Amino acid sequence: MSEQNPAIVLVHGAWADASGWNAVILRLQDDGFTVYSPPNPLRGLPHDAAYLHDFLTGNPALAGQPVVLAGHSYGGAVITSAAVGVPLVRALVYVDAFIPDQDETIGQLAGAQPGSSLLGNPPDIFNLVPYPGATAGDVDLYIKPSLVHGSFATGLSARQAAVIAVTQRPLVASAFTDPAAVPAWKTVPSWAVIGTMDQVIPPAELTYMAKRAGAHITELTAGHLSMIADPEAVAQVIKQAARATA
Repeated sequence: MSEQNPAIVLVHGAWADASGWNAVILRLQDDGFTVYSPPNPLRGLPHDAAYLHDFLTGNPALAGQPVVLAGHSYGGAVITSAAVGVPLVRALVYVDAFIPDQDETIGQLAGAQPGSSLLGNPPDIFNLVPYPGATAGDVDLYIKPSLVHGSFATGLSARQAAVIAVTQRPLVASAFTDPAAVPAWKTVPSWAVIGTMDQVIPPAELTYMAKRAGAHITELTAGHLSMIADPEAVAQVIKQAARATA
């Protein structure tokens, strides 16, 4: 791709790391795109959005280059805040992702429609683990390994789910109640991939958020991890956003 084409920045969500994008990254690189997939700290929305904002604005590799910014799940909330005031971001791509409006929380959005398998009594769903420097009452949340395949990793093989359960990175509990800032989707064109079998964010809520953001919507027969279940389709949506905004 020429330098006039956008770089692709992929942001993972909770209970995951950048390797979840691997199959998408390979497809984008095969088509000549420059791709970055920085770590998402998972320390709460204000911190994580600021971290990504600094990556976008302070990284010399991105200086002057337009960007297509994609986020999965909780990563969607992060990109929504991080892209504000970053004119190089020309498109947002949401993959099974939260698309909050100002002051909304991911806890509110996950529970706005029935069906999320990760809402309920936290000790029944998560292993709650203390972490250094936590504010009073805050903990790291790990999905109980026995629940990963039937909730977070539906549609994948049992072996894939077992690896995801072992390698998951925790999200702080306070992230569920962090209010979102002014959303970038009000000024930046958006695309959305919706897994119609998602059991983490109910598909009806994914659709509502995507329509509210005016996103171009692609539905896939997949669970919450569309970029692993159908990386070709997800890569195609990202490339559509890149072509539309190049």
